[in-house]
Amino acid sequence: MPTAFLKHPFMSQQALSECNDEAMVRAMLAFELALAEVQEASGAVPEGTSQQMRAQLEHATFDTAAIAQGIASGGNAAIPFVKQGRSLLSDELKRYWHQGATSQDVIDSALMLLLTPRLRALDDLLVRCCTASLALMDAHADTPMVGRTLMQQALPITFGVKVAHWAIGLEQSRRRLAGIELPIQFGGAVGVHSGWDAQGLEWMDALAERLGLAASVLPWHTDRYPIHNLGTALDAVVGAAEKIAQDVALLTQTEVGEVAEPSAPGMGESSSMPHKRNPVRSALIRGAARQVHGHTSVLLNAAAQPLERGLGEWHAEWAPLMESALLVEGALEQVAVLLEGLEVYPDNMGRNLAATGGGIMAEPVARLLTPYLGADAAKALSAEAAEISRRDKRPYADVLADHAKVKDQIDQVTLRKTCDPALYLGSSQQQVLRAKRWLIKS
Repeated sequence: MPTAFLKHPFMSQQALSECNDEAMVRAMLAFELALAEVQEASGAVPEGTSQQMRAQLEHATFDTAAIAQGIASGGNAAIPFVKQGRSLLSDELKRYWHQGATSQDVIDSALMLLLTPRLRALDDLLVRCCTASLALMDAHADTPMVGRTLMQQALPITFGVKVAHWAIGLEQSRRRLAGIELPIQFGGAVGVHSGWDAQGLEWMDALAERLGLAASVLPWHTDRYPIHNLGTALDAVVGAAEKIAQDVALLTQTEVGEVAEPSAPGMGESSSMPHKRNPVRSALIRGAARQVHGHTSVLLNAAAQPLERGLGEWHAEWAPLMESALLVEGALEQVAVLLEGLEVYPDNMGRNLAATGGGIMAEPVARLLTPYLGADAAKALSAEAAEISRRDKRPYADVLADHAKVKDQIDQVTLRKTCDPALYLGSSQQQVLRAKRWLIKS
């Protein structure tokens, strides 16, 4: 499969370089060497064993192609890795290699080690997105634009409050992700440290501390909450990113033109239409999000695993989990650039507010007229005037002012203020301030 063409463009290139096959081997080796160290510290292996293992293996060359080939017969990468590692050790050390562990301990712990720097990178990107959002909120707290419901013009809002909602979505997901624990996995064949009694739990805790992972309450071979929790948290992050990308893509449409993605040489060009500037960053974000949503469904369906070791469910988690992390990181890299360089066009926002000739203000006009005409008549008159305004391309306020049922009831100043979108923003500005306080406090 041409992954460099079809899959990798959606992923973080930095993350890809740090999560390849060699990185997985190093993570599995880190687990095994740490296990030898904690066992030596408890007296379970002779003094000096772990140091000799490290000296013989830390700079050894593992054959990743052979490990990959061995998965077909062993069912996971740990089995051929453990065999290869043992073959590289001197005879007196072989018996102490992988002692008390099982293949799932190696794979799960290695994945947690690979994911640890990825979660830090995601947090950094989310903080960067928040900073960019705050700048946009400050710049456009008072910039009126059309608020749209069911894809149609509804009532005015500000662009600042739109960005505030984007930022809150990202920050809520960041806080959830920050609470994720990546636990050590160590339980042996059936999860009860067979043959080692209470030492097994002591080693499990010591391994967690040595590797910088969370100490689990018990081995979690078929208790997949850590994976379920992480997978859904990643999905929440990319969902917040996807919301931004979708809004931006809609607002960049030629007929709307209220924002544009940051310009760069060749960015967004079409293969056949020179005039086009496609919202490519939004497309990449949404493409990554769609894949993560699919991966999350796999993780959810693998959550219930049988007896003491899964049969296929565990195996199904590996690629979706790692790919989700890389896809979310790639999406957030695009979101950060998007927010930092987003081009905002207040004049076009004003133009679109006026597209109905002021008819977007029919709702507040109906409220103004209700005490004089009654609710039903006021609503009918405001809608009729909006249609005349649109059809005749006359300002909505002028159509209303000329209406026989209005001109003798409402003074011109009050009428024109009621028809001004910039004066009907509800709590938009206050929401921006409230959101800023919440975001900055975080």
